[in-house]
Amino acid sequence: MNAVRVVHVAEMRAIEQEADARGITYALMMHRAGEGVARIVQRRYHDVTPKVVVGLVGSGNNGGDTLVALTHLARWGWQARAYLVRPRPQDDSLLRELVAAGGEVMNLGDDPARDGLHSWLIEARVLLDGIFGTGVKLPLRGEVGEFLSEVAHFHPLPHVVAVDCPSGVDCDTGEVAEGTIPAELTICMEAVKIGLLRFPAFDYVGELEVVSLGLPSDLKAYDGLNLYMAEANYCRNHLPPRPRQAHKGTFGTALIIAGSVNYTGAVWLAAKAAYRIGTGLVRVALPGSLHAALAGHLPEATWVLLPSELGVIDRDAASVVLESLERVTAILIGPGLGIEETTAEFIARLLGKGEESLKRHPLGFVVREESVNPERPSLPPCVVDADGLRHLARIPEWWHALPAQSVLTPHPGEMSVLTKLPVTEIQANRLEVAQRFAVEWGHIVVLKGALTVVAAPDGRVFIIPVASAALARAGSGDVLAGLVVGLLAQRVAPLESAVLAAWIHAQAGLLAAQTLGHEACVLAGDILEQVPEVLRRL
Repeated sequence: MNAVRVVHVAEMRAIEQEADARGITYALMMHRAGEGVARIVQRRYHDVTPKVVVGLVGSGNNGGDTLVALTHLARWGWQARAYLVRPRPQDDSLLRELVAAGGEVMNLGDDPARDGLHSWLIEARVLLDGIFGTGVKLPLRGEVGEFLSEVAHFHPLPHVVAVDCPSGVDCDTGEVAEGTIPAELTICMEAVKIGLLRFPAFDYVGELEVVSLGLPSDLKAYDGLNLYMAEANYCRNHLPPRPRQAHKGTFGTALIIAGSVNYTGAVWLAAKAAYRIGTGLVRVALPGSLHAALAGHLPEATWVLLPSELGVIDRDAASVVLESLERVTAILIGPGLGIEETTAEFIARLLGKGEESLKRHPLGFVVREESVNPERPSLPPCVVDADGLRHLARIPEWWHALPAQSVLTPHPGEMSVLTKLPVTEIQANRLEVAQRFAVEWGHIVVLKGALTVVAAPDGRVFIIPVASAALARAGSGDVLAGLVVGLLAQRVAPLESAVLAAWIHAQAGLLAAQTLGHEACVLAGDILEQVPEVLRRL
Protein backbone atom coordinates (compact mmCIF):
# COMPACT_ATOMS: atom_id res chain seq x y z
CA MET A 1 0.00 0.00 0.00
CA ASN A 2 3.05 2.28 0.49
CA ALA A 3 1.29 4.50 3.00
CA VAL A 4 3.00 6.21 5.94
CA ARG A 5 2.32 4.32 9.14
CA VAL A 6 1.15 6.06 12.31
CA VAL A 7 2.13 4.30 15.52
CA HIS A 8 2.19 4.58 19.28
CA VAL A 9 5.54 4.77 21.02
CA ALA A 10 5.36 1.18 22.30
CA GLU A 11 4.54 -0.05 18.79
CA MET A 12 7.58 1.75 17.37
CA ARG A 13 9.80 0.22 20.03
CA ALA A 14 8.51 -3.24 19.15
CA ILE A 15 9.20 -2.60 15.46
CA GLU A 16 12.77 -1.48 16.18
CA GLN A 17 13.40 -4.36 18.57
CA GLU A 18 12.30 -6.95 16.02
CA ALA A 19 14.28 -5.24 13.26
CA ASP A 20 17.39 -5.33 15.46
CA ALA A 21 16.85 -9.04 16.07
CA ARG A 22 16.56 -9.50 12.29
CA GLY A 23 19.95 -7.87 11.66
CA ILE A 24 18.99 -4.22 11.16
CA THR A 25 20.89 -3.09 14.25
CA TYR A 26 20.09 -0.02 16.29
CA ALA A 27 23.40 1.48 15.16
CA LEU A 28 22.49 0.91 11.51
CA MET A 29 19.03 2.40 12.05
CA MET A 30 20.63 5.46 13.65
CA HIS A 31 22.98 6.00 10.71
CA ARG A 32 20.13 5.61 8.22
CA ALA A 33 18.00 8.03 10.23
CA GLY A 34 20.74 10.65 10.47
CA GLU A 35 21.61 10.41 6.79
CA GLY A 36 17.92 10.72 5.92
CA VAL A 37 17.60 13.86 8.04
CA ALA A 38 20.68 15.33 6.39
CA ARG A 39 19.36 14.64 2.89
CA ILE A 40 16.03 16.32 3.64
CA VAL A 41 17.78 19.35 5.15
CA GLN A 42 20.08 19.56 2.13
CA ARG A 43 17.14 19.33 -0.26
CA ARG A 44 14.94 21.86 1.49
CA TYR A 45 17.53 24.41 2.58
CA HIS A 46 20.27 24.10 -0.02
CA ASP A 47 19.98 27.77 -0.97
CA VAL A 48 20.39 29.32 2.51
CA THR A 49 23.44 31.48 3.16
CA PRO A 50 25.64 31.05 5.02
CA LYS A 51 25.30 27.28 5.29
CA VAL A 52 25.41 27.07 9.07
CA VAL A 53 23.49 24.35 10.91
CA VAL A 54 23.32 23.97 14.68
CA GLY A 55 22.09 20.80 16.37
CA LEU A 56 20.71 20.73 19.90
CA VAL A 57 21.87 17.30 21.00
CA GLY A 58 20.47 15.14 23.79
CA SER A 59 21.89 12.00 25.35
CA GLY A 60 19.62 9.47 23.63
CA ASN A 61 18.97 8.12 20.17
CA ASN A 62 17.56 11.41 18.89
CA GLY A 63 20.82 13.07 19.85
CA GLY A 64 22.66 10.32 17.98
CA ASP A 65 20.50 10.79 14.88
CA THR A 66 21.26 14.51 15.04
CA LEU A 67 25.02 13.96 15.30
CA VAL A 68 24.97 11.67 12.27
CA ALA A 69 22.97 14.27 10.33
CA LEU A 70 25.44 17.01 11.29
CA THR A 71 28.37 14.85 10.19
CA HIS A 72 26.85 14.30 6.74
CA LEU A 73 26.06 17.99 6.37
CA ALA A 74 29.62 18.89 7.36
CA ARG A 75 30.92 16.58 4.63
CA TRP A 76 28.61 18.30 2.16
CA GLY A 77 30.01 21.73 2.88
CA TRP A 78 27.90 22.95 5.78
CA GLN A 79 29.37 24.53 8.88
CA ALA A 80 27.97 22.01 11.35
CA ARG A 81 27.82 22.64 15.09
CA ALA A 82 26.62 20.37 17.89
CA TYR A 83 25.44 21.95 21.14
CA LEU A 84 25.32 19.19 23.76
CA VAL A 85 22.33 19.91 25.99
CA ARG A 86 22.69 16.56 27.77
CA PRO A 87 25.99 14.75 28.40
CA ARG A 88 27.20 12.22 25.84
CA PRO A 89 29.71 9.41 26.57
CA GLN A 90 33.32 10.62 26.50
CA ASP A 91 34.21 7.95 23.96
CA ASP A 92 31.20 8.72 21.72
CA SER A 93 32.23 7.69 18.20
CA LEU A 94 29.51 9.90 16.73
CA LEU A 95 31.13 12.99 18.24
CA ARG A 96 34.54 11.90 16.95
CA GLU A 97 33.15 11.45 13.44
CA LEU A 98 31.57 14.91 13.52
CA VAL A 99 34.81 16.58 14.62
CA ALA A 100 36.76 14.62 11.99
CA ALA A 101 34.35 15.95 9.34
CA GLY A 102 35.07 19.53 10.44
CA GLY A 103 32.19 20.00 12.85
CA GLU A 104 32.29 21.92 16.11
CA VAL A 105 31.07 20.83 19.56
CA MET A 106 30.04 22.87 22.61
CA ASN A 107 28.69 21.65 25.96
CA LEU A 108 25.90 23.37 27.87
CA GLY A 109 27.96 22.89 31.03
CA ASP A 110 30.79 24.94 29.53
CA ASP A 111 28.46 27.77 28.50
CA PRO A 112 26.75 28.89 31.74
CA ALA A 113 25.74 32.32 30.43
CA ARG A 114 24.61 30.84 27.07
CA ASP A 115 26.81 33.31 25.20
CA GLY A 116 28.12 30.57 22.95
CA LEU A 117 24.64 29.30 22.22
CA HIS A 118 23.38 32.78 21.39
CA SER A 119 26.24 33.48 18.99
CA TRP A 120 25.65 30.17 17.25
CA LEU A 121 21.89 30.79 16.96
CA ILE A 122 22.53 34.21 15.45
CA GLU A 123 24.74 32.68 12.75
CA ALA A 124 22.66 29.54 12.15
CA ARG A 125 20.28 29.18 9.24
CA VAL A 126 18.98 25.75 10.29
CA LEU A 127 18.46 24.46 13.84
CA LEU A 128 18.11 20.71 14.43
CA ASP A 129 16.13 19.88 17.58
CA GLY A 130 17.43 16.52 18.78
CA ILE A 131 17.25 16.87 22.57
CA PHE A 132 14.39 14.54 23.49
CA GLY A 133 12.91 11.62 21.64
CA THR A 134 9.64 9.74 21.79
CA GLY A 135 10.12 8.53 25.36
CA VAL A 136 9.96 11.92 27.06
CA LYS A 137 7.73 12.19 30.13
CA LEU A 138 6.02 15.43 31.02
CA PRO A 139 6.21 17.82 32.72
CA LEU A 140 9.81 18.81 32.07
CA ARG A 141 11.62 20.19 35.07
CA GLY A 142 14.93 21.81 35.88
CA GLU A 143 17.63 23.09 33.61
CA VAL A 144 16.54 21.41 30.38
CA GLY A 145 13.01 22.81 30.58
CA GLU A 146 14.43 26.29 31.15
CA PHE A 147 16.84 25.77 28.25
CA LEU A 148 14.04 24.82 25.86
CA SER A 149 12.03 27.87 26.84
CA GLU A 150 15.03 30.13 26.32
CA VAL A 151 15.62 28.78 22.82
CA ALA A 152 11.92 28.94 21.94
CA HIS A 153 11.87 32.64 22.81
CA PHE A 154 15.08 33.47 20.95
CA HIS A 155 14.46 35.90 18.10
CA PRO A 156 14.87 35.44 15.27
CA LEU A 157 15.06 31.66 15.25
CA PRO A 158 16.52 29.93 12.19
CA HIS A 159 14.56 27.26 10.31
CA VAL A 160 13.73 24.73 13.05
CA VAL A 161 13.79 21.05 12.09
CA ALA A 162 12.69 18.57 14.77
CA VAL A 163 14.35 15.16 14.66
CA ASP A 164 11.57 12.56 15.04
CA CYS A 165 9.53 14.90 17.26
CA PRO A 166 9.80 18.37 18.79
CA SER A 167 11.51 18.07 22.16
CA GLY A 168 8.87 18.33 24.88
CA VAL A 169 6.03 16.62 23.00
CA ASP A 170 4.42 13.49 24.41
CA CYS A 171 4.33 11.33 21.29
CA ASP A 172 1.36 9.27 22.48
CA THR A 173 -1.00 11.83 23.98
CA GLY A 174 -0.04 14.97 22.06
CA GLU A 175 0.57 16.93 25.25
CA VAL A 176 3.23 19.62 25.01
CA ALA A 177 5.67 20.91 27.61
CA GLU A 178 5.88 24.60 28.28
CA GLY A 179 8.74 26.05 26.25
CA THR A 180 8.62 23.45 23.47
CA ILE A 181 10.28 24.86 20.34
CA PRO A 182 7.80 25.05 17.42
CA ALA A 183 9.24 23.30 14.38
CA GLU A 184 8.95 24.34 10.78
CA LEU A 185 9.50 20.72 9.81
CA THR A 186 9.44 17.45 11.76
CA ILE A 187 11.31 14.51 10.25
CA CYS A 188 9.98 11.21 11.63
CA MET A 189 11.83 7.92 11.55
CA GLU A 190 10.00 5.13 9.68
CA ALA A 191 6.57 6.10 11.05
CA VAL A 192 4.72 9.12 12.41
CA LYS A 193 3.98 8.94 16.12
CA ILE A 194 0.29 9.30 16.91
CA GLY A 195 0.76 12.17 19.36
CA LEU A 196 2.09 14.39 16.59
CA LEU A 197 -1.32 14.16 14.90
CA ARG A 198 -3.16 15.32 18.00
CA PHE A 199 -3.62 18.75 19.49
CA PRO A 200 -1.87 20.67 20.93
CA ALA A 201 1.22 18.87 19.55
CA PHE A 202 0.12 19.36 15.94
CA ASP A 203 0.58 23.09 16.37
CA TYR A 204 4.30 22.46 17.01
CA VAL A 205 5.29 19.96 14.33
CA GLY A 206 5.07 22.08 11.18
CA GLU A 207 5.29 19.98 8.04
CA LEU A 208 5.87 16.25 8.39
CA GLU A 209 8.34 14.13 6.45
CA VAL A 210 9.35 10.52 7.04
CA VAL A 211 12.73 8.82 6.67
CA SER A 212 12.66 5.16 5.75
CA LEU A 213 14.96 2.99 7.86
CA GLY A 214 14.87 0.17 5.32
CA LEU A 215 13.19 -2.26 7.67
CA PRO A 216 11.81 -5.62 6.48
CA SER A 217 8.19 -5.35 5.37
CA ASP A 218 7.21 -8.66 6.98
CA LEU A 219 7.91 -7.78 10.60
CA LYS A 220 5.40 -9.40 12.94
CA ALA A 221 5.31 -6.12 14.86
CA TYR A 222 3.37 -4.65 11.93
CA ASP A 223 0.52 -7.13 12.41
CA GLY A 224 -2.64 -5.40 13.54
CA LEU A 225 -1.33 -1.90 12.85
CA ASN A 226 -3.91 -0.16 10.67
CA LEU A 227 -3.37 3.56 11.19
CA TYR A 228 -1.86 5.66 8.39
CA MET A 229 -1.17 9.24 7.38
CA ALA A 230 -2.12 10.47 3.92
CA GLU A 231 0.68 12.21 2.06
CA ALA A 232 1.71 13.20 -1.46
CA ASN A 233 3.39 9.96 -2.54
CA TYR A 234 0.42 7.83 -1.54
CA CYS A 235 -1.99 10.14 -3.36
CA ARG A 236 0.23 10.36 -6.44
CA ASN A 237 0.37 6.56 -6.69
CA HIS A 238 -3.41 6.17 -6.44
CA LEU A 239 -4.57 8.83 -8.89
CA PRO A 240 -6.41 7.27 -11.84
CA PRO A 241 -4.39 7.09 -15.08
CA ARG A 242 -5.13 9.49 -17.92
CA PRO A 243 -4.39 7.50 -21.11
CA ARG A 244 -3.91 9.64 -24.21
CA GLN A 245 -6.32 7.51 -26.25
CA ALA A 246 -9.12 7.96 -23.70
CA HIS A 247 -12.63 9.25 -24.35
CA LYS A 248 -15.06 10.76 -21.88
CA GLY A 249 -16.49 7.35 -21.05
CA THR A 250 -13.05 6.26 -19.87
CA PHE A 251 -13.35 8.63 -16.95
CA GLY A 252 -16.85 7.71 -15.90
CA THR A 253 -20.10 9.55 -15.28
CA ALA A 254 -20.99 11.09 -11.93
CA LEU A 255 -24.62 11.72 -11.08
CA ILE A 256 -25.03 14.44 -8.47
CA ILE A 257 -28.37 14.71 -6.71
CA ALA A 258 -28.28 18.08 -5.02
CA GLY A 259 -29.80 21.47 -4.45
CA SER A 260 -32.86 23.23 -3.19
CA VAL A 261 -34.15 26.76 -3.45
CA ASN A 262 -32.11 27.88 -0.43
CA TYR A 263 -28.87 26.10 -1.41
CA THR A 264 -28.27 26.52 -5.12
CA GLY A 265 -24.53 27.10 -4.72
CA ALA A 266 -23.97 23.60 -3.37
CA VAL A 267 -24.90 22.18 -6.77
CA TRP A 268 -22.32 24.27 -8.62
CA LEU A 269 -19.54 23.59 -6.14
CA ALA A 270 -20.03 19.81 -6.07
CA ALA A 271 -20.50 19.44 -9.83
CA LYS A 272 -17.53 21.58 -10.77
CA ALA A 273 -15.34 19.78 -8.23
CA ALA A 274 -16.28 16.45 -9.82
CA TYR A 275 -15.25 17.81 -13.20
CA ARG A 276 -12.01 19.34 -11.86
CA ILE A 277 -10.86 16.01 -10.46
CA GLY A 278 -11.18 14.44 -13.90
CA THR A 279 -14.66 12.94 -14.32
CA GLY A 280 -15.64 12.43 -17.95
CA LEU A 281 -19.25 13.56 -17.57
CA VAL A 282 -21.16 15.10 -14.70
CA ARG A 283 -24.92 14.70 -14.71
CA VAL A 284 -26.82 16.88 -12.23
CA ALA A 285 -30.24 15.90 -10.87
CA LEU A 286 -31.87 18.88 -9.18
CA PRO A 287 -35.26 20.50 -8.61
CA GLY A 288 -36.47 21.55 -12.04
CA SER A 289 -37.17 25.07 -10.85
CA LEU A 290 -33.43 25.66 -10.23
CA HIS A 291 -32.21 24.71 -13.70
CA ALA A 292 -32.44 28.15 -15.28
CA ALA A 293 -30.43 29.75 -12.49
CA LEU A 294 -27.58 27.22 -12.74
CA ALA A 295 -27.35 26.00 -16.32
CA GLY A 296 -25.40 28.99 -17.60
CA HIS A 297 -22.81 28.69 -14.84
CA LEU A 298 -21.96 25.06 -15.60
CA PRO A 299 -22.36 24.50 -19.34
CA GLU A 300 -20.30 21.29 -19.23
CA ALA A 301 -22.94 19.44 -17.17
CA THR A 302 -25.99 17.57 -18.37
CA TRP A 303 -29.18 17.91 -16.39
CA VAL A 304 -31.91 15.75 -14.95
CA LEU A 305 -34.84 17.95 -13.94
CA LEU A 306 -36.64 16.48 -10.97
CA PRO A 307 -40.21 17.05 -9.81
CA SER A 308 -40.09 19.66 -7.08
CA GLU A 309 -42.31 21.14 -4.43
CA LEU A 310 -41.66 24.73 -3.39
CA GLY A 311 -38.06 24.50 -4.64
CA VAL A 312 -37.12 21.16 -3.05
CA ILE A 313 -36.97 17.67 -4.53
CA ASP A 314 -40.39 15.99 -4.43
CA ARG A 315 -41.06 12.49 -3.10
CA ASP A 316 -42.02 11.34 -6.61
CA ALA A 317 -38.59 12.14 -8.09
CA ALA A 318 -37.02 8.77 -7.27
CA SER A 319 -38.36 7.12 -10.42
CA VAL A 320 -36.87 9.88 -12.57
CA VAL A 321 -33.45 9.34 -11.01
CA LEU A 322 -33.64 5.57 -11.39
CA GLU A 323 -34.43 6.04 -15.08
CA SER A 324 -31.33 8.25 -15.44
CA LEU A 325 -28.68 5.79 -14.23
CA GLU A 326 -27.51 4.67 -17.66
CA ARG A 327 -23.68 4.80 -17.80
CA VAL A 328 -23.54 6.37 -14.32
CA THR A 329 -20.48 5.03 -12.49
CA ALA A 330 -20.93 6.91 -9.19
CA ILE A 331 -23.63 8.90 -7.46
CA LEU A 332 -23.56 11.72 -4.90
CA ILE A 333 -26.59 12.41 -2.73
CA GLY A 334 -26.93 15.34 -0.43
CA PRO A 335 -25.33 18.75 -1.05
CA GLY A 336 -27.88 21.48 -0.49
CA LEU A 337 -30.94 19.20 -0.48
CA GLY A 338 -32.61 20.75 2.55
CA ILE A 339 -34.33 18.76 5.26
CA GLU A 340 -37.96 18.87 4.08
CA GLU A 341 -40.15 15.78 4.55
CA THR A 342 -40.81 15.35 0.85
CA THR A 343 -37.09 15.12 0.14
CA ALA A 344 -36.66 12.62 2.96
CA GLU A 345 -39.26 10.41 1.34
CA PHE A 346 -37.54 10.80 -2.03
CA ILE A 347 -34.29 9.47 -0.56
CA ALA A 348 -36.05 6.56 1.12
CA ARG A 349 -37.64 5.55 -2.17
CA LEU A 350 -34.34 6.00 -4.04
CA LEU A 351 -32.73 3.55 -1.64
CA GLY A 352 -35.34 0.91 -2.30
CA LYS A 353 -38.16 1.81 0.06
CA GLY A 354 -41.36 2.00 -1.98
CA GLU A 355 -44.26 4.36 -1.50
CA GLU A 356 -46.30 1.78 0.38
CA SER A 357 -43.40 1.34 2.81
CA LEU A 358 -43.62 4.86 4.20
CA LYS A 359 -45.96 5.79 6.96
CA ARG A 360 -46.34 8.87 9.05
CA HIS A 361 -45.03 8.95 12.60
CA PRO A 362 -44.96 11.74 15.20
CA LEU A 363 -41.15 11.76 15.02
CA GLY A 364 -40.92 11.56 11.24
CA PHE A 365 -41.42 8.39 9.24
CA VAL A 366 -40.42 4.76 9.59
CA VAL A 367 -39.70 2.26 6.87
CA ARG A 368 -41.11 -1.23 6.71
CA GLU A 369 -39.38 -4.04 4.90
CA GLU A 370 -40.53 -4.55 1.32
CA SER A 371 -40.00 -7.22 -1.27
CA VAL A 372 -37.21 -6.63 -3.72
CA ASN A 373 -38.28 -5.53 -7.18
CA PRO A 374 -36.19 -7.55 -9.64
CA GLU A 375 -36.63 -4.86 -12.31
CA ARG A 376 -35.38 -2.08 -10.09
CA PRO A 377 -31.91 -0.85 -11.19
CA SER A 378 -29.20 -1.09 -8.56
CA LEU A 379 -27.40 2.05 -7.51
CA PRO A 380 -23.76 2.55 -8.51
CA PRO A 381 -21.06 3.36 -5.91
CA CYS A 382 -22.45 6.10 -3.72
CA VAL A 383 -21.36 9.15 -1.73
CA VAL A 384 -23.73 10.64 0.85
CA ASP A 385 -23.10 14.12 2.20
CA ALA A 386 -24.72 16.96 4.15
CA ASP A 387 -28.52 16.83 4.29
CA GLY A 388 -28.44 13.41 2.66
CA LEU A 389 -26.88 12.09 5.87
CA ARG A 390 -29.58 13.63 8.03
CA HIS A 391 -32.24 11.98 5.91
CA LEU A 392 -30.40 8.65 6.09
CA ALA A 393 -30.48 8.78 9.88
CA ARG A 394 -34.28 8.64 9.80
CA ILE A 395 -34.30 5.26 8.04
CA PRO A 396 -33.98 2.24 10.37
CA GLU A 397 -30.76 0.33 9.63
CA TRP A 398 -30.08 2.67 6.73
CA TRP A 399 -26.61 1.22 6.21
CA HIS A 400 -28.15 -1.90 4.70
CA ALA A 401 -29.92 0.17 2.03
CA LEU A 402 -26.75 1.72 0.58
CA PRO A 403 -24.46 0.09 -1.98
CA ALA A 404 -21.56 -1.75 -0.35
CA GLN A 405 -18.73 0.49 0.88
CA SER A 406 -20.49 3.75 0.18
CA VAL A 407 -18.64 6.89 1.28
CA LEU A 408 -20.20 8.99 4.04
CA THR A 409 -18.80 12.49 4.61
CA PRO A 410 -20.19 13.83 7.91
CA HIS A 411 -18.95 16.76 9.93
CA PRO A 412 -19.14 16.17 13.72
CA GLY A 413 -22.73 17.42 13.95
CA GLU A 414 -23.90 15.07 11.21
CA MET A 415 -21.92 12.24 12.76
CA SER A 416 -23.80 12.92 15.97
CA VAL A 417 -27.11 12.56 14.15
CA LEU A 418 -25.99 9.28 12.59
CA THR A 419 -24.55 7.75 15.76
CA LYS A 420 -26.63 9.41 18.51
CA LEU A 421 -23.35 10.28 20.27
CA PRO A 422 -22.73 13.80 21.63
CA VAL A 423 -20.47 15.96 19.48
CA THR A 424 -18.11 16.38 22.43
CA GLU A 425 -17.61 12.62 22.65
CA ILE A 426 -17.05 12.37 18.90
CA GLN A 427 -14.47 15.15 18.91
CA ALA A 428 -12.65 13.69 21.92
CA ASN A 429 -12.34 10.29 20.20
CA ARG A 430 -12.32 11.04 16.48
CA LEU A 431 -10.17 8.10 15.40
CA GLU A 432 -11.97 5.55 17.52
CA VAL A 433 -15.48 6.78 16.62
CA ALA A 434 -14.81 6.89 12.88
CA GLN A 435 -13.22 3.43 12.92
CA ARG A 436 -15.94 1.87 15.09
CA PHE A 437 -18.81 2.99 12.88
CA ALA A 438 -17.04 2.35 9.58
CA VAL A 439 -16.69 -1.27 10.70
CA GLU A 440 -20.22 -1.44 12.12
CA TRP A 441 -21.91 0.10 9.08
CA GLY A 442 -19.71 -1.45 6.40
CA HIS A 443 -19.06 1.93 4.74
CA ILE A 444 -16.24 4.44 4.42
CA VAL A 445 -16.54 7.25 6.98
CA VAL A 446 -14.90 10.61 6.30
CA LEU A 447 -15.14 12.45 9.61
CA LYS A 448 -14.43 16.02 8.59
CA GLY A 449 -12.73 18.68 10.66
CA ALA A 450 -9.21 19.55 11.75
CA LEU A 451 -7.12 16.43 10.98
CA THR A 452 -9.90 14.77 8.97
CA VAL A 453 -10.21 11.02 9.61
CA VAL A 454 -11.01 8.50 6.87
CA ALA A 455 -11.99 5.07 8.18
CA ALA A 456 -12.71 1.86 6.27
CA PRO A 457 -14.84 -1.20 7.14
CA ASP A 458 -11.70 -3.38 7.32
CA GLY A 459 -10.40 -1.28 10.22
CA ARG A 460 -7.89 0.84 8.33
CA VAL A 461 -7.83 4.52 9.26
CA PHE A 462 -6.12 7.42 7.48
CA ILE A 463 -5.44 10.84 9.01
CA ILE A 464 -5.23 13.90 6.78
CA PRO A 465 -2.40 15.95 8.38
CA VAL A 466 -3.96 19.38 7.82
CA ALA A 467 -5.79 21.70 10.18
CA SER A 468 -6.61 25.09 8.71
CA ALA A 469 -9.32 27.67 9.26
CA ALA A 470 -9.26 28.15 5.49
CA LEU A 471 -11.36 24.99 5.21
CA ALA A 472 -13.91 26.11 7.82
CA ARG A 473 -16.26 27.84 5.39
CA ALA A 474 -19.73 27.14 4.02
CA GLY A 475 -19.53 25.14 0.80
CA SER A 476 -16.16 23.58 1.59
CA GLY A 477 -17.84 20.23 2.23
CA ASP A 478 -19.65 20.42 -1.12
CA VAL A 479 -16.29 20.70 -2.87
CA LEU A 480 -14.99 17.68 -0.95
CA ALA A 481 -18.07 15.61 -1.79
CA GLY A 482 -17.69 16.49 -5.46
CA LEU A 483 -14.04 15.40 -5.42
CA VAL A 484 -14.95 12.07 -3.81
CA VAL A 485 -17.71 11.25 -6.31
CA GLY A 486 -15.48 12.37 -9.19
CA LEU A 487 -12.77 9.91 -8.21
CA LEU A 488 -15.30 7.19 -7.48
CA ALA A 489 -16.80 7.76 -10.95
CA GLN A 490 -13.34 7.14 -12.42
CA ARG A 491 -13.44 3.72 -10.73
CA VAL A 492 -10.97 4.53 -7.97
CA ALA A 493 -11.72 2.26 -4.99
CA PRO A 494 -13.95 3.82 -2.31
CA LEU A 495 -11.31 4.14 0.42
CA GLU A 496 -8.71 5.56 -1.94
CA SER A 497 -11.29 7.96 -3.43
CA ALA A 498 -12.06 9.28 0.05
CA VAL A 499 -8.41 9.59 1.10
CA LEU A 500 -7.30 11.26 -2.15
CA ALA A 501 -10.22 13.67 -2.14
CA ALA A 502 -9.72 14.66 1.49
CA TRP A 503 -5.98 15.20 1.02
CA ILE A 504 -6.37 17.16 -2.23
CA HIS A 505 -9.15 19.25 -0.68
CA ALA A 506 -6.98 20.08 2.35
CA GLN A 507 -3.99 21.02 0.21
CA ALA A 508 -6.20 23.21 -1.97
CA GLY A 509 -7.37 25.03 1.15
CA LEU A 510 -3.78 25.70 2.21
CA LEU A 511 -2.89 26.97 -1.26
CA ALA A 512 -5.97 29.20 -1.35
CA ALA A 513 -4.97 30.81 1.96
CA GLN A 514 -1.41 31.26 0.72
CA THR A 515 -2.60 32.81 -2.54
CA LEU A 516 -5.08 35.19 -0.92
CA GLY A 517 -2.81 36.05 1.98
CA HIS A 518 -5.08 35.11 4.87
CA GLU A 519 -7.24 32.14 5.91
CA ALA A 520 -10.19 34.42 6.65
CA CYS A 521 -10.42 35.41 2.97
CA VAL A 522 -10.86 31.89 1.61
CA LEU A 523 -14.24 30.96 0.09
CA ALA A 524 -15.27 27.47 -0.98
CA GLY A 525 -14.87 28.53 -4.60
CA ASP A 526 -11.27 29.52 -3.88
CA ILE A 527 -10.58 26.01 -2.58
CA LEU A 528 -12.09 24.58 -5.74
CA GLU A 529 -9.97 26.78 -7.98
CA GLN A 530 -6.77 25.50 -6.36
CA VAL A 531 -7.50 21.84 -7.14
CA PRO A 532 -5.73 22.04 -10.54
CA GLU A 533 -2.59 23.39 -8.86
CA VAL A 534 -2.61 20.58 -6.29
CA LEU A 535 -2.87 18.05 -9.12
CA ARG A 536 -0.10 19.79 -11.02
CA ARG A 537 2.22 19.54 -8.03
CA LEU A 538 1.43 15.85 -7.61
